[in-house]
Amino acid sequence: MRLDPLPLGPDHDLPAPLLTELTSLYAAHRDFHALGGDFPDPDDIRPDQVAKALAGELAQPGAEVLLARDAGRLVGLAVTLARHPDPADPDPWIGLLMVDAGLLRQGYGRRLATLVEDRFRAGGRTAVRLAVLDGNTGAVAFWTALGYEPFGRGRDREGDRPCTVLRKPLGEVVRTPRRAARVVVRDPEGAVFLLRYDNIEVGVHWAPPGGGLEAGEDPRTGALRELREETGWTDLETGPLLTTWEHDFTHLVVGPVTQHEHVYVTRGPRREPAGDHLAAAHAADGILTWRWFTPGELAESPEPLWPPDLSGLLDALES
Repeated sequence: MRLDPLPLGPDHDLPAPLLTELTSLYAAHRDFHALGGDFPDPDDIRPDQVAKALAGELAQPGAEVLLARDAGRLVGLAVTLARHPDPADPDPWIGLLMVDAGLLRQGYGRRLATLVEDRFRAGGRTAVRLAVLDGNTGAVAFWTALGYEPFGRGRDREGDRPCTVLRKPLGEVVRTPRRAARVVVRDPEGAVFLLRYDNIEVGVHWAPPGGGLEAGEDPRTGALRELREETGWTDLETGPLLTTWEHDFTHLVVGPVTQHEHVYVTRGPRREPAGDHLAAAHAADGILTWRWFTPGELAESPEPLWPPDLSGLLDALES
């Protein structure tokens, strides 16, 4: 998932295709807009109304509208405020966080909130606040599950409506050590099978099948288990060790980790992953798709690879 500021034209207007996407995103949240009252008719939200609402957000000093995209698709947006108008308030605010209604309960809201928090943390901010209108019990449950705690009562800026203010400290990220293993599968022509992942911390990247080791599991056994779980291939064995490496990322379940990986190589036929369980397994691990890379494609991949310089490591092993 990528998080980028809202792009505006030379006259501060929105490109038509983007405005269409944003209108669809807003229109899918009828109940939220009915509660907030920000649109005249929550059953008929129009592009000009969305453009006006976003212009109003950006008119506030220090405001930013951030668009979240996953594989090019608009999946959500966040509106943030660098500083509240009250000079006694030292924290930045999240004014709005909205996720595509068709993607709810799939972790996108959590990932979007984490990216927003990371932006504030990188800017040296130590906490973040937000307000939830009375009656929006689902939003209170969502934010408290992410570590936000009620901080007081207030009234919202737009409509002077009663709301609960929540706050979350943004301390230093604590990473959990994690052991993992992967298997690079090469076909008879030297092509490599890779999975395309999207991670809330490091973004989109390609990696061989693999994952975290179970308690007491040795790397070769774990690598082979992960290979079978993510491809359905049960006829392969791990070959030589290609490399070990350590890197940081945020696991969907464990959270921020420092992962130490063993990466092995094996040979196998060129084929597709197979198995009824694969779709669920891939969704749980943030796997977007898969493909075979020729040696040339691997060397020129425009997207990051795990481990880095995978092409050079394979060439060195061959020689």
